[in-house]
Amino acid sequence: MFHAPLEDYRFILRHVAGFDRNGGPSAAVDAETLDAILTGAGQLCEGVLAPLNRAGDVHPARLEDGIVHAPPGFAEGYRMIADGGWIGISAPPGYGGMGLPLALSAVVQEMMAGACLSLQLLPVLARGAIEAIARHAGPDLRDLYLPRLISGEWTATMNLTEPQAGSDLGAIRCRAEPRSDGTHAITGEKIFITWGDHDLAGNIIHLVLARLPGAPAGAKGISLFLVPKHLPDADGNAAARNRVEAAGIERKLGIHGSPTCTMRYDGATGWLVGGENGGLAAMFTMMNNARLGVGGQGIGMAEAAYQQALAYARERVQGNHAGSTIIDHADVRRMILTMRAEIFAIRAIAVAASAAGDLAAAGDDGAAARVALLTPIVKAHGTDIATEVASAALQVHGGLGYIEDTGIAQLVRDARVLPIYEGTNGIQAMDLAGRKLADGGRAAFALLDEVEAAARQAVLSDLAAPLLQAVANLRGATRWMVGREDVQDRLAGAAPYLRGFARVLGAGCHLRAAEAAPGGAREHLARFFIAAILPEHEALLARARLGADVLFAHPVDEL
Repeated sequence: MFHAPLEDYRFILRHVAGFDRNGGPSAAVDAETLDAILTGAGQLCEGVLAPLNRAGDVHPARLEDGIVHAPPGFAEGYRMIADGGWIGISAPPGYGGMGLPLALSAVVQEMMAGACLSLQLLPVLARGAIEAIARHAGPDLRDLYLPRLISGEWTATMNLTEPQAGSDLGAIRCRAEPRSDGTHAITGEKIFITWGDHDLAGNIIHLVLARLPGAPAGAKGISLFLVPKHLPDADGNAAARNRVEAAGIERKLGIHGSPTCTMRYDGATGWLVGGENGGLAAMFTMMNNARLGVGGQGIGMAEAAYQQALAYARERVQGNHAGSTIIDHADVRRMILTMRAEIFAIRAIAVAASAAGDLAAAGDDGAAARVALLTPIVKAHGTDIATEVASAALQVHGGLGYIEDTGIAQLVRDARVLPIYEGTNGIQAMDLAGRKLADGGRAAFALLDEVEAAARQAVLSDLAAPLLQAVANLRGATRWMVGREDVQDRLAGAAPYLRGFARVLGAGCHLRAAEAAPGGAREHLARFFIAAILPEHEALLARARLGADVLFAHPVDEL
C-alpha cells in the first residue's frame, strides 16, 4: 500500500529547494500550515486514492450509449479531492482558490499520482486549464468558469492532437467559424484526449486548438477556444448539450481507469481564449504547467514502485542463513538504493523548479528563465526514472513481479506513457539543447554557478570534489552546444545532454541534503549517488558532443 513520503517533502522544501527562503507566495506559508497541508494530502492519498488504483486497472473506464463511465469508487474519490479544495490549492483566491505556492501544489500532485495516477490525471488537467483561463481569457469567461473549475464542480481537458497532427501542432485542421453573437462554431476531431468524457462532474470544459478562416498556415494560425460539454444558461449553470461527443475511447497498455477519448466537434459552440491566432501561446501556458506536472507524476509512480519493491525485499526470505531476506543480497541492495537515490534527486530538482515558478510569478525574470530551463529536465528525467524504477521494482520481485496479482505489472504499464505524452522526452531534450540555450546558455550557466558555489562552500569536501569536476564537465558541454552553428549537432546529442545535466543537478541536491543532515541516512544516500551514479555524466556528455555526422553517416536503407 502506498505511503505518502511526507518527511522527504518536508526536508526537500526546507533544506534543499530553499522554500522557506523564497519570496512570493511561499513567504506566507508558516511551518504549521505547511505541515497541515502535507498531512491532509497524505491522508487523502493513503486512505482514499491508493485503494482505488487497482480497481481502475481491472475495471477500466467504459463507453456505453454515448456516455463514458468511470471505474467503481472514482466518483467518491474525485469528490473527496474536490471537496478538500485540492484542485485549487495554488489557484487565485479571488475565484475560490487557496493561492498557495506552486512548490506546495507540486508535491501534493506528486503524491496523488503515486497513489492513483489514473484518477490524479483528472484534477491535474483542471489545474492547467485554470492557469490558462486566468492568464489569457477575458473577464466574462474567467468569472463564469474559474470558480466552477477550482471547486471541482466542472472539469477540463486539453484538445491538441489530431490524427494527422501529433507533435506538429501546425498541421491541425480543426476549424472555427465566427458567428454573429461573438461565439464560434468548432468542427473537427481530436484524439488522445485524457478524461475527454466521464460521469464524475456536471460539465467538462474543453480547451481546443482550431483555425479561423484565413488564418496563416502552420503554428502561427492557431487559436484557442473554450468549448463546454454543456452550454451555460443565464445563471451560469450547465444546461443544453453542446455539439461535442466522445466518439470512442482507446484500449491502452496502462492507466486503464483514465478514459483516453476521441472527441468529435460538429459545429460546437466555443469562445475564443486570448487573441486570434494566439492559441499556441495560450496553450503553452497549459502545456508547460502540464509538463512539470507529468514529471511529478513520474516521481510519484517511481515512489510507489520503490515502496513496493522495498517491502517485498524486506520480507522475501531467501539465502544461506535462517531468516535471511533478499535485501541482504548485494544486487538487490544495489537496485533498492539506486531507486531511492534517483527518486530523491529528481524530486529535489522538481521542487526547486516549482519554487522558481513561485518567484517567477512574483516578477523575478531570472527565476522565470530558471523554471523554463528546468521544465524539460523535470519532465523528461522524471518520467525516464519512473520507467526505470518500475522495471527495477519488477526485477526485485523476480517471476512474481510478472504476475498481475502483485500490482507491479500495473505500475510498469502505467508509467510507460509518461515519457510519451505532453511532448515526448526526445522533444524535451531538443527543447533544452535548442530553445533553452538560445540565450547563449546564460540561464544554464547561472544555474551551474549556483551549484558550483554551494559545492565550494561545502564542509563535506570529499563529496564536493567530484561534483565540482562534474560541473566543469557540464559547463564545457554546454559551451560546445551553444557554439554549434548546425542545429543538428545539438539535437543529435540532446537526449544524453539532458540526462547528463540531470545527473549533475541531482548530485548537487544530494550534497545540499548531506550538508543539512550530516552523518545520517541523507549523507549515506548522497555518498552512494555521487560515487555510483554521478560518474555516468562523463559518458553522457561525451555522447552529447558527438555531433550529427555519426548519426547521419549511416545510410537509412541499411538500418
